[in-house]
Amino acid sequence: MWRSLWRSIDRFSLQHFKYVINELREIQVVDKHNRELVIDLLQSIVEIVTYGDRQDPLIFESFMEYQVLAEFVRVLKISRNSRIEAPLLQYLSIMIQNMDSEYAIYYCLSNDYINSIITHQYKFDGGDLAPYYISFLRAVSNKINRDTLCLLVKVQGDAVVSFPLYTEALKFVQHGEKMIQTAVRALTLNIYNVSDRMVYQFVSTPPASEYFSDLVHSLKQQCIHLDSLVLATENTCTDQRRKELLVETDKIVDDLYYFKDILSVGESSLSEVVTQNLLNLFVFPILLPLLQLRQNDVSNLSAVTSLYIVSLLIQVVGGKSIINSVIEIVLYPFMFSQKDANEGITVNSSFNHLTDVEKLVCSGSELMGAENIDEHLSNKNVSSNSHSVNCSMDDNVCPKRSGILALILSDNHSLLLASLFFLLTLAGSKDAENSLASMIGLTAIQHAMNQDISASQVVDGSILAKFVPQILNALLKVLATVPPTSVQIQWHSGWLFYKLLVSQGKSLDPHNLLMFNTSYEQSCDRFQKELDGCWFDHILDTLRNEWNNCKTALEKPSQSKDPFFLLELAVCLQITDGNETSSYSSWQRMVDIVKVFILHLQLKAFISKGELPENPLLAPLSSPSVDSGRTHVSDLSSASFGSEISLESGIPCRIAFSNAGVRDIYMIPAARGTSGKLLLVEKHPFRSQRGVVIAIAPLAALSPKMEEDHPTWLHLRIRDFAPGLKGSKTRGYNSKGSNHAVDGRWTLGFPNAKACEAARFAILEETNKQRTAIRNALASLLEEQSDEENSKARLSR
Repeated sequence: MWRSLWRSIDRFSLQHFKYVINELREIQVVDKHNRELVIDLLQSIVEIVTYGDRQDPLIFESFMEYQVLAEFVRVLKISRNSRIEAPLLQYLSIMIQNMDSEYAIYYCLSNDYINSIITHQYKFDGGDLAPYYISFLRAVSNKINRDTLCLLVKVQGDAVVSFPLYTEALKFVQHGEKMIQTAVRALTLNIYNVSDRMVYQFVSTPPASEYFSDLVHSLKQQCIHLDSLVLATENTCTDQRRKELLVETDKIVDDLYYFKDILSVGESSLSEVVTQNLLNLFVFPILLPLLQLRQNDVSNLSAVTSLYIVSLLIQVVGGKSIINSVIEIVLYPFMFSQKDANEGITVNSSFNHLTDVEKLVCSGSELMGAENIDEHLSNKNVSSNSHSVNCSMDDNVCPKRSGILALILSDNHSLLLASLFFLLTLAGSKDAENSLASMIGLTAIQHAMNQDISASQVVDGSILAKFVPQILNALLKVLATVPPTSVQIQWHSGWLFYKLLVSQGKSLDPHNLLMFNTSYEQSCDRFQKELDGCWFDHILDTLRNEWNNCKTALEKPSQSKDPFFLLELAVCLQITDGNETSSYSSWQRMVDIVKVFILHLQLKAFISKGELPENPLLAPLSSPSVDSGRTHVSDLSSASFGSEISLESGIPCRIAFSNAGVRDIYMIPAARGTSGKLLLVEKHPFRSQRGVVIAIAPLAALSPKMEEDHPTWLHLRIRDFAPGLKGSKTRGYNSKGSNHAVDGRWTLGFPNAKACEAARFAILEETNKQRTAIRNALASLLEEQSDEENSKARLSR
């Protein structure tokens, strides 16, 4: 008998389940006194139901018989400030998420119990209830399909009049917590993907459709905030500023991908309302003022930010309707406002609907309604075999406008590059109609994007074909600017120059070729100065590492290129003047100059030979081997810390280390081939002619100087920054403004001024040996990439 009293209760038995349900039914009010009891009962019910759904059908039959979900609804109604809502929603979420049986899911969503829980009047007073509520809604949305969705909506006739799961979730769209925003978007996508005609009609008509216009307005506000950061950070390209821009752009990218996900559902009515809102509330207000098609600037965005946003939209969202509407806006000034006296621009009659764009852009009123503009801009169902008509119009219809060319031929380098990238992004889109793309010359550029040189002839009579020489000239002006622009601007100018040169399918005219040669000579001069700088010993490695990076960047299609560089161009206008004192700043300058030098070498090879050259530095240069297993080192240039070497060439001196006091040492400068270092050696206690290496510094950057007031003192600068030379670590221009410790300094003391002078001369002599070896190596390796004897003479002198 006593043993039976201690027998453990089977928590998952049908008997215990009924007992728990009865306990819950006896609760008449939920307050702070019985809150914990109620929570335990709810937890037990959820655990047993989850178990029964998979193991015991009788449990779920009792769940339905006792109408347990009705008890959950009742508990919510009898709660008196007990904060029972959060745990109740949590347990319900767990139960729904773990249900596998379609029968069980169907029952839970029926009888309007879920809708009653969704529409309960919760008090979201800033506590932790909102995450539990949204988690519950998302759990429900994960279980809906075409058979169960109808259980959550109210229908009158053939139309949905109420959909609490959707409308209540939308109230949290602008919630401050990112997790809740993400959950709401996941919930909406779950609903859109069900493919229910009546639900599509509900979400696509007011007031539910206002959700999409609100999304677009929110996106536009984020763009305005991003633009304010761009304007505020002009000319200050630091890590912190760049991170701030990246954070804001990531938010915009997330929103654009959400729009893409909605459009990917493939429902025509849903896609139509989203596309209309994107075009009429976002794209047109940005592009029309930017291309001078409207006088009132309703976008409130700067030109570079506008181009960045639209380029990003094209890359992420895309879609035929959006892409081709953008192309039409770009085409508009050339088709209606520029009339050539000698030759008219003839286009296919499929563009006749652009007369409606004429009415739109020339009206002084605000933008038309979404449905009107969409009707004007989407009526493209005209046979491609239709006869051609002349689209030149009277200049009095609308003011003369230069459109995109005003941006491309701008003196503002950032605007020039941003507008060109914008065109190339259009060209790289697979959704661009061939007839539209060929009108502006984008078809030829698209072939260039795919490296199809044989098919890269510009379409005769296309708008862009007339201006390619001017555009190339504008890019060359950027490359040849004195003082040079930032490396980002030069790098991307070279990339755009290469793409247009490929699309043109012919060589440069004499004037542009002269400009390129001038730019090439300037780049060589800057590179030559770096061979005298404090990082000349790393130039070969930098060339080797950056060569393929540059070639890859030149060949990369526009669609895979991150448009974020457009914002970097706007905030990083000029490179530094070369007066940096720290080795870190000097390192960044050297890498930037090498990048631009490689760019010019590759462009020059392409202009002369029609193809980009291979890396002349594929194999590392031979360097002295270091045998770490040996204590005695015969080659001084391969000595490492702790090595035992001969003191035969050592110059005796003294040095004061902060932690070791004054020490008698030997200074040994040693260069072999392209390697060079300065060794500080302490005499071996038992071998008079040998010593142990106690410190090492590179010969480059030592800049030995004798103290004027103390001619026996020799000051040496020791580079503090130790760069990594693989991958992106050499892309130093993205890190400008970083705080780095100042360079170190050694001061060596000698017996007299003559000995100090001799030590200085010995360091300079070995440094010159190393520099000469590097010059010779460069002259030999790059001879084929330059103008033969001229290049060799330049690098050897």
